[in-house]
Amino acid sequence: MLEEEKTLKETPEEPEFVETQDVEEVVQDDDQQQNELQPNEDIAGNDVKMGENGNIELDMSNNSIAYFDQHTDSIFTISSHPTLPLAVSGGGDNVAYLWTTHTSPTRLAGKLEGYTESVIASEFTPDGKFLVTGDMTGKILIHKATKRGQVWVPYGELQQVDEISWIAMHSKEDIFAFGATDGSVWVYQIGANRDINLIFTGYSHSLDCTAGEFFDVDNSLGELKLVTACEDGTIIGWNCYTQSQLFHIHTAELKGITPPWVTLSVYPNTGKIAAVGSRDSHVAIVNLETGTVVKVITALTPKDTDDVFEASIEGISWCKSLPLLALGLVSGDVFIIDTRTWQVRKKIKCEDAITNLAFFKDTPFLLGSSMDGKVYKWDARTGTVIQSYTGHHMGVLDFAVDCADRLVTAGDEGVSLVFQI
Repeated sequence: MLEEEKTLKETPEEPEFVETQDVEEVVQDDDQQQNELQPNEDIAGNDVKMGENGNIELDMSNNSIAYFDQHTDSIFTISSHPTLPLAVSGGGDNVAYLWTTHTSPTRLAGKLEGYTESVIASEFTPDGKFLVTGDMTGKILIHKATKRGQVWVPYGELQQVDEISWIAMHSKEDIFAFGATDGSVWVYQIGANRDINLIFTGYSHSLDCTAGEFFDVDNSLGELKLVTACEDGTIIGWNCYTQSQLFHIHTAELKGITPPWVTLSVYPNTGKIAAVGSRDSHVAIVNLETGTVVKVITALTPKDTDDVFEASIEGISWCKSLPLLALGLVSGDVFIIDTRTWQVRKKIKCEDAITNLAFFKDTPFLLGSSMDGKVYKWDARTGTVIQSYTGHHMGVLDFAVDCADRLVTAGDEGVSLVFQI
């Protein structure tokens, strides 16, 4: 067992927790003032820009209600607070920002520094008291909410690996996991007195551990279960408290194939089945109770002339209200799978790569972000577009939904937009 990480000295102030209406009282520090100048607008509120020969052109495509533009590079990750109108965005400028999502203009609630590379992952704890972020050099920073959420202070720091691939938060406990490019898996618990306690470390993957998620979180045995996937074609279920494997899926269970797994999603209704997607268009449906592969689906078969990378599955989402599973690919294809038959029910085509997918609450409405600069809202039953959320001039790399059903985006151009769903 590795030694526990050294933590920062405890401050005497006990944090209060903010309520929604209190976020409006966020006071900006003098050195953290947000530039609140609106973009150039005409009297109707449309964006204007200079065209060729100095002619003014109207951009009528922006239907956002607010924006955040403090980043100076691409935004790679965005997450929303579980109960407050707050978002955290992290990007290629080696910084993360906390900002309000319910005001226009948005207001800066915190600038998180200390990273040494691009911030690529972010998660709030279920109660919103802590925020965990990670950068490409493997540095994990934990911040804690104080002054009713108006101020976030450093709480702990980890540096165990050279580069992380993902961070996953437990849905009920202050426990998080992360996977690294060296194949290792780590699980920590955020404790009192600035203790960040190591629970588990796994080293059974041989290549980049690309995805992971806690499962069966309601089990009555007090077990801590995690499923992870790797580019070496393995899928492993872990019992983190006993430091043991529940199952280990590899080539033998996959009919001889070795898919480079990159995405993973656990069915939220039961927490006992997972869909795992690969770079070469394979999807494995895994029974997490038995550790067996129920079905292997090939979503897209590339032609000889097609770019092999277009078959990569970048987004997976389960519908809570209907037996549907959504898959989003670099090719721009979105497949709606009927989980009773595992057959494609609908196929949707975007102009560019899909970067993320998520069903909206308990509805059949599917949200999907794309490198075409838009987020779409589809009716998964029919495949029709209900709404397009536009305003980005480059691709949308990630998105989240806040506590009041506002959509917040991570733009490749370094801007986050807020939309009303």
